[in-house]
Amino acid sequence: MANESMDFEDNETTGESEKKSKGLGGLLPTLLKWVAIVLGAIILIVTVVVITMKIVGGNTSQQAVIPVSQEYGSKREVLDWYTSLGQVSTKTSDAIPASVIVEVVLGYKQADKAASTEITQRQIEIKDYLRRYFTELTVEDLRPRNEEKRRIEIRNAINDDILSSSKIRDVRFLSLQIIEQ
Repeated sequence: MANESMDFEDNETTGESEKKSKGLGGLLPTLLKWVAIVLGAIILIVTVVVITMKIVGGNTSQQAVIPVSQEYGSKREVLDWYTSLGQVSTKTSDAIPASVIVEVVLGYKQADKAASTEITQRQIEIKDYLRRYFTELTVEDLRPRNEEKRRIEIRNAINDDILSSSKIRDVRFLSLQIIEQ
C-alpha cells in the first residue's frame, strides 16, 4: 500500500506538470491572438486616417506643373530710367486747343553710362522735340487707346533724329493731362 500511495502522489505531480505545460502552451496562442488584434487595429486606424486626409486635403501633396508659354517665360529687360526731363506743357492742334501737360521718362539699357550721358547732353533737344510732337497732335490722338502708338513714335524719333551713339529702349508717360477748354 505504501507503494500505491507513492504512485498516486507521482500521478498527482505528473498531472500538475501537465497542467502547467498546457497553461504555458495556451498562453502563447492567446498572446499571439491579442498581438494580431492590436496590429490589425493599428493598420485599420492608419488606413482610415490616410484616406480621410486625402479626402479633406484634396491631394495637395501632388503639385501640378503648369506649362508656361515663352511669351511669359522670358523676362523683360530691366531698364534704367532717365527721369530728369520734367514736365512739358503745350497746346494741341485742335480748332479749340486743349492744354497738354506731360511728363516723359526714357528707359535705356541698365548700366549704360553712355546712354545716360548722351540723354543728359541732349536734354534740351529732347524736350523741344516733345513739345513740338504734342503740339502737332489732337485731343483724339492723345486718347488712352493711342498711348502705345505715341510711345513707339517718340522712341523711334529720339533714337533716329536726336541720339547718335546710344539708343533708348522704352518711353513711358508718368503723367499725361489733357485740359480741354
